[in-house]
Amino acid sequence: MSEAPAAGVALLVVDLQPTFLKIMPAGEDCLRRCRLAVSAAQLLGVPVLFTEQVPAKLGPTHPVLLQAAGEGRAVFGKTAFSAFGAPGLVEALGKMQVSQLLICGLEVPVCVYQTAMDALREGMGVTILDDAVTGRRAEDVCTCLTALKAAGAHVLPVETIFYAMLGDATHPQFRAFSELVKQSA
Repeated sequence: MSEAPAAGVALLVVDLQPTFLKIMPAGEDCLRRCRLAVSAAQLLGVPVLFTEQVPAKLGPTHPVLLQAAGEGRAVFGKTAFSAFGAPGLVEALGKMQVSQLLICGLEVPVCVYQTAMDALREGMGVTILDDAVTGRRAEDVCTCLTALKAAGAHVLPVETIFYAMLGDATHPQFRAFSELVKQSA
């Protein structure tokens, strides 16, 4: 059994800034599930990248997520809605040879949608972690996730993706991941 994460996979956490989280109806739930995704990625050696929408005005990423990501994280400020408009992000993804992007964060109808569409246009595989994204209006989230599926993105929960990466209960990180899941419930 290989202990290495799936080659070419990275987790992109889009605009999880407290300023935005506090105006989202499901902001706390989204933060909790994003923390699980970030912690799981860190546990399995999957690179974690963060974007921040106009951080000089709107503040940095929620500190609990930065802490969960550890030292290997990369943070990209942006003014564009798509993360692909963040200076340095596309180059970082290329340098890491990312071919599969896991996306969580805010807000589905704007930044998450545009980021996922740009990643698909770049030929990447895209998985939206549907329990780790949110938006102000649930109906808009549903419409956009449906459109992203039709465009070729996968839409799956955090646990589904990371259990698939583990593959087997004999994986050396299985117990540690199971503990993360219990803590996030």
